[in-house]
Amino acid sequence: MFSRLSSFVLPVPVRWGMYVTAASALLALGEIDGQRRAGQDHIDYVSAQAQRTVAIAKAQTKVVVQTEIKYRDRIKTIYLKGEVIEKQVPVYVTAVDNAECRINAGFVRSYNAAWSGEPAGTAASTDREPAGVPLAEVAEADAFNATACIAWRAKAIGLQEFYEEQRAITK
Repeated sequence: MFSRLSSFVLPVPVRWGMYVTAASALLALGEIDGQRRAGQDHIDYVSAQAQRTVAIAKAQTKVVVQTEIKYRDRIKTIYLKGEVIEKQVPVYVTAVDNAECRINAGFVRSYNAAWSGEPAGTAASTDREPAGVPLAEVAEADAFNATACIAWRAKAIGLQEFYEEQRAITK
């Protein structure tokens, strides 16, 4: 069989054409393999990103749950303690104290202005008159307001911690 092939002589242009065709085929196969490798690299990159995204989502969910549990309980405790303090006002501010201490209308105007965020206006002669508000009621209102402020402070601290932990997770 080899003897048959040796008697067959190809012209030079045909031989060169075969060489070019073979080289082109090898080059095309190399490009296909390169594209396959690049495609696999892309798939690996997307898979790694998906795994990181899932890990971040799990970590964020854990932070959300932990923060919710931690601060919900704290705030509930703050309000419970505040209620106890409000209920104890009559122990510390008696009816005799209410009778001896006069809350004037100016104090009430000033107090209401402070909580509304608007100025009370100019002083009036009626500001010196009794407002009819017992001292115990002022103490209860103050205890309630203090409780609300402490609870809001705890919420703000919780949100700050939550934000910092979320930032740390995504870095």
